[in-house]
Amino acid sequence: MSTLSLFAFCFSFFTSCARMGNPDGGWYDETPPRVIGATPADRATNVTSQKVRILFDEFIKIDNPTEKVIVSPPQLEMPEIKAAGKRIEVELKDSLKPNITYTIDFSDAITDNNEGNPLGNYTYSFSTGSEIDTMEVSGYVLDAENLEPIKGIQVGLYPADTPDSIFRTQALLRISRTDSRGYFVIKGIAPGSYRAFALQDADGDYTFSQKSEKIGFSRDVFTPSSKPDTRYDTIWQDTLHIERIVPIPYIHYMPDDIVLRAFTERQTDRMLIKTERKDPDRLAFYFTYGHDEVPVLRGLNFNSDGAFLIDRAWNEHAAPGKTSSSKSGDQTALNADTITYWLRDTTLINQDTLLVEAQYYITDTLGQLVSYTDTLSMVSKVPYAKRQKQQQKAYDDWKKQQDKRKKRGEPYDSIMPIEPMKLTFEVPAQLDPDKNITLKSTFPFQKVDTSMIHLYTKVDTTWYQARYELSPVNSLTMRLRGEWRPNQEYSLEVDSAAISDLYGAVNKVYKQGFKVKGYDAYGTLFVTLTGMKGQHVVAELLNGSDAVVKQAATDNGNAEFFYVNPGKYFLRMFVDHNGNGVWDTGDYDADLQPEEVYYYPEEIECKAKWDITETWNPTSLPLYQQKPGKLVKQKADKQKTIRSKNAERAKQLGIKLPTEE
Repeated sequence: MSTLSLFAFCFSFFTSCARMGNPDGGWYDETPPRVIGATPADRATNVTSQKVRILFDEFIKIDNPTEKVIVSPPQLEMPEIKAAGKRIEVELKDSLKPNITYTIDFSDAITDNNEGNPLGNYTYSFSTGSEIDTMEVSGYVLDAENLEPIKGIQVGLYPADTPDSIFRTQALLRISRTDSRGYFVIKGIAPGSYRAFALQDADGDYTFSQKSEKIGFSRDVFTPSSKPDTRYDTIWQDTLHIERIVPIPYIHYMPDDIVLRAFTERQTDRMLIKTERKDPDRLAFYFTYGHDEVPVLRGLNFNSDGAFLIDRAWNEHAAPGKTSSSKSGDQTALNADTITYWLRDTTLINQDTLLVEAQYYITDTLGQLVSYTDTLSMVSKVPYAKRQKQQQKAYDDWKKQQDKRKKRGEPYDSIMPIEPMKLTFEVPAQLDPDKNITLKSTFPFQKVDTSMIHLYTKVDTTWYQARYELSPVNSLTMRLRGEWRPNQEYSLEVDSAAISDLYGAVNKVYKQGFKVKGYDAYGTLFVTLTGMKGQHVVAELLNGSDAVVKQAATDNGNAEFFYVNPGKYFLRMFVDHNGNGVWDTGDYDADLQPEEVYYYPEEIECKAKWDITETWNPTSLPLYQQKPGKLVKQKADKQKTIRSKNAERAKQLGIKLPTEE
């Protein structure tokens, strides 16, 4: 058989098997479904029907229409979208608006029924007026704090001359939804000037109606336009070799680089989330936001005078007058104000139910802080009787052990020892010169005798007393700072009963040696920030998980990172407009954008004994191109193509598939 005949046979076999849907391991159908008609016709004008029927040349299915299909202008009542055989039927439930273009953007939701070949980004449109609007704009929505692409957020337009209040009162004029890259395209736009908005709509009204809704807005005004242009598609000979590059003319719609930085406003409404008595020795109150005054508690079935040690653990941004960070993405958690009332008296601890009258401040329906009085029943989750049984069991186990030791003639105790203070020392064997030692207690610190806490340093072969400072971080944490010298050995020694907690428990003897690492174990990174002159910025050194390792604030554009452990890092910075040292979110009503965040687009490797110098212009790249791919958590959806399966099958058979023009 000639080469030409063999090729013809293979091609004939390929096309015939494609129709069969690959029943026996032959070629896969790689032909996407094709639209052959619609009622009303695509781009029809003066349409009055709310029902649309689109016909295809083969059986099709539609994937997740609720999420993937976007109808614009937005519909307050969800349209009914269904696939039946070779057609798709759409019924709009909202009344049609006069003289406006409707678009039904199916994205990649339509596939053939056999192999799942996607039709591609298909959009159907019609007009209720005499003209069809065809302009498009596109861009990206990124998380304002970390430039993560935001998938599934709505993006819409308002005319540029409308008041700012329209975002709160009227639905977006035209909408789209971002894909896994944060990318959006808004279609069917009429001539005019517009502004773009992003909205993570919580209640389906297409307006910014709740503080919990993530939003993005821009003051930039744009006028959609278009021009003829050319793009270039690559035709691959196989998975490694390019056969040719084909120019393809198309209409280029602009702007195509809109960037919206989405954020959630700080939650400043103060509400009581919950109260609990998870442990019998404490009462906890959880608020959504902080206030200078802690709740005043009055015992109703006990004397509350001097009964509590009050411990407050609020996020620093929850304090009144401060803004909020969104590092975790959970605004409520970040703004939370938690007040713990430790019971001093064991009699009260043993009382299962404590009735208290609590007076505290909350936000009323008018947004004003008002005093509120509540009566609460604080019930211990572990009843006193159960705790007594647990204690008795612990004593019985201890007694049994001592009896066994006594029978064997071994030393034993006749009195059960008091449980020591639950104290943790965070002392690494190798300490960085810019780090410190942390002491953590299960119960609040009551007394610390620093004369019984010793820090020694070894010089040559002799140990000397070293200076240190011990200061509280909160009621459960203390920090020990020393004058650490590189390559020197230290010993932290704590005498018995040097530290006691609220309930009188004392620490055991503690001794731990450690060494401060030498300078030659680290690298140093110097970063020159260009284009940031006159701005206070905070540069952040990040690890591969996008977590901050070190920070460096600067007003002169020179960020310096010392004592950097060898490894690979990334850089991020934000413009600290208010100088509080933390990233701050935006506020729509105040026309306040979130503080600008930028990423250095490349990985930086730091080596021991090396000084690394980098020059970085944070605005040299568009924001959607800045974040390194290794840090992006919202990965782009993989595009699986049937052609790759055919290419693999052809490779196995030693056949070169024909390429399409």
